[in-house]
Amino acid sequence: MEPRKQILRAVAERALAFVERGNAVGLGTGRAASAFIDALALRVREGLRIRAVATSVESERRAKALGIRVSSLAECPRLDLVVDGADEVSPALDLIKGYGGALVREKIVAAASRRRITVVTEEKLVPALGARGRLPVEVLPFALPLARERLDRLGFPGRVRKDGRHDFRTDNGNVILDCRVPRLRDPGAAEEAIRAIPGIVGTGLFVGMATHVLVGRENGAVDLLKRPRGRS
Repeated sequence: MEPRKQILRAVAERALAFVERGNAVGLGTGRAASAFIDALALRVREGLRIRAVATSVESERRAKALGIRVSSLAECPRLDLVVDGADEVSPALDLIKGYGGALVREKIVAAASRRRITVVTEEKLVPALGARGRLPVEVLPFALPLARERLDRLGFPGRVRKDGRHDFRTDNGNVILDCRVPRLRDPGAAEEAIRAIPGIVGTGLFVGMATHVLVGRENGAVDLLKRPRGRS
């Protein structure tokens, strides 16, 4: 097994410690989240009874194929926890997500969850959000011209994400602008300014949402970072 997969497996196994019998569990999207789904499915086959809500069609298909019972958010509106990945994690445990395209559903499921467990490998730790220079923003197709103009005015010029020759579409039927961003001194203010633009459905900024971050290290260790109480 390649080293990265080994690290993700170790982080996923650590995340299983947060899951208890009878829990309602949110399932994230992406490579780290997929590793957790695989580990959770093994526990389910061994007798663990849980319910799950997926953040994407891709994760729902994977979970069902592995024997995990998947419900809708309407059927299970309150979740005990969600386990998901991230593309950037700041020292304050704020996140940028959405490189996989599921940012809005991921944020909805996170908001419905009592605990929000983020699983990452150590290269996702950054000194400040925006370090990689990219922020995904989900936009209604009709609003795309307005959104691009307003984002450019804010200093966050965006390029429409492509899927081959065509515009990438989210599971919600929307497009994604991958915006060029600097390191953000105030992610909360950036989120507020972007969300004020009509037609923007959501951003990849997850400010004050993660309660726990599990970091897989190249030496095989998994570190647990916790958000101080009162800051989530």
